[in-house]
Amino acid sequence: MWKQKGLVICLVGILFVAGLWRNQRAWEADALVSPEGKKIALTFDDGPHSKYTEELLDGLKERGVKVSFFVLGSRVVSNRELVQRMAEEGHLIGSHTYSHVELTQYELTEAVCEIEQACEVLKEVTGQEIEYVRPPYGSWSEALTDATSLTMVKWTIDTLDWKYKDADRIVSQVLKEAQDGSIILMHDRYASSVDAALRIVDALQKEGYEFVTVDELYVD
Repeated sequence: MWKQKGLVICLVGILFVAGLWRNQRAWEADALVSPEGKKIALTFDDGPHSKYTEELLDGLKERGVKVSFFVLGSRVVSNRELVQRMAEEGHLIGSHTYSHVELTQYELTEAVCEIEQACEVLKEVTGQEIEYVRPPYGSWSEALTDATSLTMVKWTIDTLDWKYKDADRIVSQVLKEAQDGSIILMHDRYASSVDAALRIVDALQKEGYEFVTVDELYVD
């Protein structure tokens, strides 16, 4: 009789421990799944533009979305308020050189000067230290990496929006190629690009994407 009771108690204990083990394994599996979902970054080069950048900022603000702007130092002087607004609204601002030059075609000291001159203007306007650079044409070298402390940012999706100026084409391409961690290259100097960018945001948010600045992708 006591042996039977002992056997029952033993079996119950084994099942209880097994249940805890299964629950623990399930918890561990859940912990491996990121609760943050899919992240993607919209980036804009060659601005700011007095009209279209403002329209873009308005649309992004309505949607609660932050993007990354790689601006030309030569365009900052006449668009100070727009650059200040970018900073105030939480967008990342990086250097796209001062005058849009292909850096690897210049002497190293001249190339670094182009990058840093834009950074100096941006810091004066925003009060922020500039930490990222997007080289025009994606032209970069190891020597530039060694010569500057900035993090170089390229892209994974090139919309060629400057070439086609076709919002439907841009949206179709991005929706087809987008994936977690994508960095989308656009330019905030064209009406078609602004239209496309806001449509992309609306569409991808419905698919569960979170739009982040490039530093958030780099940190992850």
